Amino acid sequence: MVAYDPATASGYVDAPPRMGFFTDTSVCIGCKACEVACKEWNAVPADGFNLLGLSYDNTGRLDANSWRHVAFIEQPPAPGGGDDPRWLMMSNVCKHCTHAACLDVCPTGSLFRTEFGTVVVQEDICNGCGYCIPACPYGVIDQRKDDGRAWKCTMCYDRLGDGLTPACAKACPTESIQYGELSELRSRAASRVDALHEAGVPAARLYGHDPDDGVGGDGAFFLLLDEPEVYGLPPDPVVTTRDLPTMWKSAGWAALAMAASVAVSFLGRKR
Repeated sequence: MVAYDPATASGYVDAPPRMGFFTDTSVCIGCKACEVACKEWNAVPADGFNLLGLSYDNTGRLDANSWRHVAFIEQPPAPGGGDDPRWLMMSNVCKHCTHAACLDVCPTGSLFRTEFGTVVVQEDICNGCGYCIPACPYGVIDQRKDDGRAWKCTMCYDRLGDGLTPACAKACPTESIQYGELSELRSRAASRVDALHEAGVPAARLYGHDPDDGVGGDGAFFLLLDEPEVYGLPPDPVVTTRDLPTMWKSAGWAALAMAASVAVSFLGRKR
């Protein structure tokens, strides 16, 4: 598994602090400015304007041509809460995991950890093997049909190098998407949850912020107003390559045992 220090971007001399996204869904208005800004800056191909029958969602999910996806969740009115439905909106994105399984399985080094702690695909090195796709516990990475290579959010790596904010966060009119040092964002997010609880929103909770979770914490985490499953997020994501060292060790011992049994059989036959 790729070793990584979540407090810094280890492996780089004088690395900057780890950077990330905090997405506060409580102030998302579903405007899709983040989707448009992402496509424009990164030259992501258009994916069509397909009415999916799922409220106002026309992209459906994160894929090779949708690096930001604004989900619209329409819930029926609560008992005694009037006739208006409840709307939940969330701009989803690659989580830039601390323990990233996609890095573990990439055979070409196309996927790499940047000096900002983000995970990026180098499309000129990607050979289209697709190993990273099932490895991602969030189902983020996807291949383009025309060339077979893997694509996903880079957190605008080219902009970060120039000290600029990622395009999606820059375009967000409500500051639902916030970019900055991950440690500061986590502190800010905890204060926001406390404020919502005091304001009578007990369902507010953070998702992906815990360094002790199954992926070591996410570089892009969220404030949610309902259970993660409501937003299409796994409730307890685990890095899919967690057991690889144990599996390889077991396979090695099994191979040695088999070799030993073959040798004993051969020597016995020779006698």
